[in-house]
Amino acid sequence: MPYEVLVGGSCYTPSDAQKLRELINKSSPSKVKDIQGQWIYYVNLQVSSHDTLEQVEELLQDVRGWGLGSEGPGNALTIYATPRYISPWSSKATSIAHVCGLRERVLRIERGRRISIQFEEPLSEGQDATFRDVLYDRMTELWTAEPPSLVQMFESKAPSSLVAVDIFADKEDPLRILREYNVKKGLSLDESEMQYLVDVFTKLGRPPHDVELFMFAQVNSEHCRHKVFNSAWTIDGVPQDKSLFEMIKTTHKTTPDFTVSAYSDNAAVLEGDNANVWAPDYSTGSWKLTPEVVHILTKVETHNHPTAISPFPGAATGSGGEIRDEGAVGRGSTTKAGLSGFWVSDLLIPDNHAPWESDIGRPRHYASSLDIMLEAPIGSARFNNEFGRPALAGVFRTLLTPEESQEESDVSSVANWRGYHKPIMIAGGLGSVRPQHALKEERYVQEGAHVIVLGGPAMLIGLGGGAASSSAGGEQSADLDFDSVQRGNPEMERRAQMVINTCTALGEHNPIAMIHDVGAGGLSNALPELVKDAGFGGNFELRQVESMDRSMSPLEIWCNEAQERYVLLINADSMNRFTSICRRERCGFSDVGTVISKNEHGATSLILTDRESKEYPRPIDLPMDALFPPKRLLQRDVASKKPTLLPFNAFSSLQKAYGELSGAELFKKAVERVFLMPSVGSKSFLITIGDRSVGGLTVRDQMVGPWQTPVADVAVTATSFHIGTKQKTGEAMAMGEKPTLAMIDPAASARMAIAESLMNIGAADVTEDLRRVKLSANWMAAVNHAGEGAALYEAVRAAMEMCTRLRVSIPVGKDSTSMKASWKNDEDSKNVTAPVSVVISAFSAVRDIRSTWTPQLRRVEDVGETSLMFVDLAEGRRAMGGSALAQSLGAVGDKAPDMKNFDLITDYFDALSQLHRSGVVLAYHDRSDGGLITTVAEMMFAGRCGVDMMLDGISKSGKPEDIIEAMFNEELGAVFQIRTEDEINFKRCFATCGPPPGLIRKFGVVRSTSKQSLNIRHAGMTFATLDRTEMQQWWSKTSYEMQKIRDNSACAESEFGTISDSADPGITYKLSYSPAENILPITSSITGFFGRIPRVAILREQGVNGHAELAYAFKAAGFEPIDVHMTDVLDGRSLADFTGLACPGGFSYGDVLGAGQGWAKSILMHDNTRREFAAFFKRPDTFALGVCNGCQMLTRIKELIPGAQDWPNFVDNTSQQFEARYSMVKVQVDKSKPSVFFHGMNGSELPIVVSHGEGRAKFGSPNSLQTLTESGMVPLRYVDNRGNVTEQYPYNPNGSPMGVAGVASPDGRVVAMMPHPERTIMADITSYAPPEDVEEWGEFGPWLRMFRSARRWVG
Repeated sequence: MPYEVLVGGSCYTPSDAQKLRELINKSSPSKVKDIQGQWIYYVNLQVSSHDTLEQVEELLQDVRGWGLGSEGPGNALTIYATPRYISPWSSKATSIAHVCGLRERVLRIERGRRISIQFEEPLSEGQDATFRDVLYDRMTELWTAEPPSLVQMFESKAPSSLVAVDIFADKEDPLRILREYNVKKGLSLDESEMQYLVDVFTKLGRPPHDVELFMFAQVNSEHCRHKVFNSAWTIDGVPQDKSLFEMIKTTHKTTPDFTVSAYSDNAAVLEGDNANVWAPDYSTGSWKLTPEVVHILTKVETHNHPTAISPFPGAATGSGGEIRDEGAVGRGSTTKAGLSGFWVSDLLIPDNHAPWESDIGRPRHYASSLDIMLEAPIGSARFNNEFGRPALAGVFRTLLTPEESQEESDVSSVANWRGYHKPIMIAGGLGSVRPQHALKEERYVQEGAHVIVLGGPAMLIGLGGGAASSSAGGEQSADLDFDSVQRGNPEMERRAQMVINTCTALGEHNPIAMIHDVGAGGLSNALPELVKDAGFGGNFELRQVESMDRSMSPLEIWCNEAQERYVLLINADSMNRFTSICRRERCGFSDVGTVISKNEHGATSLILTDRESKEYPRPIDLPMDALFPPKRLLQRDVASKKPTLLPFNAFSSLQKAYGELSGAELFKKAVERVFLMPSVGSKSFLITIGDRSVGGLTVRDQMVGPWQTPVADVAVTATSFHIGTKQKTGEAMAMGEKPTLAMIDPAASARMAIAESLMNIGAADVTEDLRRVKLSANWMAAVNHAGEGAALYEAVRAAMEMCTRLRVSIPVGKDSTSMKASWKNDEDSKNVTAPVSVVISAFSAVRDIRSTWTPQLRRVEDVGETSLMFVDLAEGRRAMGGSALAQSLGAVGDKAPDMKNFDLITDYFDALSQLHRSGVVLAYHDRSDGGLITTVAEMMFAGRCGVDMMLDGISKSGKPEDIIEAMFNEELGAVFQIRTEDEINFKRCFATCGPPPGLIRKFGVVRSTSKQSLNIRHAGMTFATLDRTEMQQWWSKTSYEMQKIRDNSACAESEFGTISDSADPGITYKLSYSPAENILPITSSITGFFGRIPRVAILREQGVNGHAELAYAFKAAGFEPIDVHMTDVLDGRSLADFTGLACPGGFSYGDVLGAGQGWAKSILMHDNTRREFAAFFKRPDTFALGVCNGCQMLTRIKELIPGAQDWPNFVDNTSQQFEARYSMVKVQVDKSKPSVFFHGMNGSELPIVVSHGEGRAKFGSPNSLQTLTESGMVPLRYVDNRGNVTEQYPYNPNGSPMGVAGVASPDGRVVAMMPHPERTIMADITSYAPPEDVEEWGEFGPWLRMFRSARRWVG
């Protein structure tokens, strides 16, 4: 096969190159003067021709030349970084080429980098090469000094053969041979499992095959089978009456109410509310609202081990795997909203080490905490963004402290530490499933049902993930660790989800009889589980599995963990329809076998054949029960160990750190120190990278109020879209975790984590009572570390006791019991062991989404005089152990906060329910990390106002030591803002609590806007005054420093600078129209009865994910939205019967050739399709709207749109980062001309959702922008909060010149805009709007006006 090498443009921006140079010079003795890089494209052609290469160049749009040039001077080094495996970029770029008509000529396109490094000194033999770790990903890329071999890159090698592991070669001891193989291959089998396998194969009379052993190891790994949680425990010689899992299940047995399924599927299913299913009719494509109950899914996963090894793909595939869990419930389901979390050791930000941080090294193949937090959140966010799931909640914590308390500050000789060198990466969320599809039931599966693998092909990636993640760090080789990490392709997962969505939209005719996701162990785990759950065995053919690499062995094909795959059972009579659906969505699938019935003895078999092997035609031939052995009750005999801990005295510790300062000065130092803690401070750098609005149902995201401050307690979504009803139901999720307390008291840590999640979810109007709240419990521990097994048991028992008393159940969860990293520095051994860490995620149905509380303090100018009420659920306790202040001073403490009065929690929730109905609460925030000072400060930040606090009764006295204790303890409590006149009504809601003495205290008032400071008083005396700006800068500092390293530093500095603008009015709604006004002509309603409703094509391409909300916007405005895929158009479907064309947002083809480029090329490079679109745009009775990715596509086919020759393309944001913001825009249209989309909106200033990575307008000529402006073809511009057109970040989120947010054709019929008006159509779907405005708007928000304007224009 011929190959071509094409040289592209620079792969580094100037600031990228500068950052890389600085990182190398800080971390390596080899000093770098300059770095340059170019993209290199490698093309594998079927037949080489000039025409083909020209078409490839047209696709890539980045080719600067052919072939590779000469090397640099002696002090320069040129290296090549190429993908280790087939990259996601290659999969998507090749897909574009095939869709664009090159399927028969282009086999594959791959991309690598040529990097030229110029050193300050000439290179020498054996020179230190650690600099390369900065420049490439060890897991996904190869590093070579020579151009890569294209034969090795593209040529298929001979298939590797199966290996028979002859454990009977040594007739004396087969167990010895199996032990050696177990260690060599990292299977993590225990002694009893190996003996079991020897017995099985002795009975079968043959040696095992490598694929059988590997499959057994993955299927029965701790990761997949939770052996620790199912073990029988003996602690300190006393047998325990329950396993860990039995204790968890007790919560469900006690409170099964409102749970549809628990512990039996990929996610738990909870009872939902009456709402609507919004989906296109399969026969007509017309989008319909179907009234029915919408059940809620909940799932939270961990992906700790892969994130430690390779942060970006580790976290990305963690999110991807959890999304598949939510899509593979029953007979098919879908995710709706996500959460994520990261726990790492100290960050050690260069030039910004925090005073409590320690640098103790790490295992060589582990990423640093800093690298994890710079890369892993991007991996997780990018997968969610590209798939199309909003990320609405999260946690970020750092911890590294000696295991035993130290009297002295010198910790260099300490060997044993507590921390997260093996990080925790949490991925979870909620979804929905139709009631008729909610359960996996054997009755739906017929004899001979087809076994289908849906999604991407098999690849040689991710081998042994289940076993590897079950081992402590350092227990196996780095090579095995790297082998176990996968890579992600969210665009492929989106295609597979679209197949599932289409199937489930068919209701009772759903062709899916059963579904599982493919995760740990690959097909070797998923397919046996699938057929076993259906009550069958399975007969599979290995070569039917689609594979990207012919050289893979049977083990590699069967056991690889290539992502974005599901396994399904499809009955024979449904195969034709299923095949048609997959073809339309361009989603590959393999028909790999059939189910086989039980034999006459009631047993089933698992058979895998290989038609290409004469030597081993049956790589697997086992009784099913050999793979799933009868549950063997493992015994764990452990001893408890109480750590040696010193008391923590905050005041004396501060004096030791800062000397003899005054009490007020020490207090300020404490505030600054605590606000720098990642667990306390702003998480903005983790939030704005994640789409929070896709799907159009987000009620409450992390960003709160007019200044979009990241302080929300809870995430809330609406149940479904609706039209003409008063539906207000929704779902809520919130998180809680207190791992620092586990170092003192594991039981208190578990109770406080549960309590924190409940305090947070209480900000939503939980339906009925606590029985509707369901928890996911994710347990992390190092059970083989001394004392940790007993500590874990203690924590789980405490959770069981608390939940059964509260009548809150835990129907879903996960465990990771190898949370330890060990290594050697020279001769010194180091161990970093995570404390027992339970992460609680709470989920609930919501009665009224409009009653969701936020921490934003309402200003005196807006609501009059208000009071702050403190509800102290700690009943006066003030334990400081495990607090942020203690950690910031290098301490732990010996007394932990706790909650044992469960009746008080129940009564508190009853009070919250009454308060939600009463409407008296203006703001709410719980006391948690950082204590009461953080609670109040964050409320101030969100409201940009001042507060006077009176600590009488909260602090024992006015002494500094007592005030510090009162303000920084992290016991349970909450702060409410109410109007002063509502104080009696507020207290009345707590009548069921008693209330006990001291439960409720009025302790503060909100001051006028001009006085943005916090005054702290006791007994009438001012103790300290802190400025809001200064506090918020401390609180934002860590996020700012991380953003500055990761993104464009100038943008980070610009955003940080906005904190000091106390006069900033925040985002506002200045509308020239009433959103409630009906501007539709009378004929529009008549048409609905007597004629045809105008039809709008909701045009999808593979990877688009914003179609549902765009269809809903047009439906709400009176159109009939029709689902149209580009496959339909390429197959000849005409656009002639459509009045409108709507192109949604998303990531068509993963944006691999530039945002919207692949979609545009699929139109331009097919003559018939090109003519169809050109004809549509020329018709004077049509309109078109492109949003985000649709906008990017329209601007790249502007040659087909009359008058659009001056339109820009949209390229990378100036910040060099994906930007998810709520940005202000101004509508500017020519009032003298009819406006298709903006009737009556001229001059309006209002916020709009922004969610893109490539939104900066780039014009082809210097005069284009001026021409568009003078012609009135720029209808939307970004403005700052004072209404001025701006290029300043973050008000202008992408750096577009003159604030360009969208462009229009001269007649206004075609609009291309980067922001998303369609995502906030329902009135309650907004990150911020004044409550009184929402009441005035009614059912819909202000952006529906755009779509009603189009409906008015159509007439």
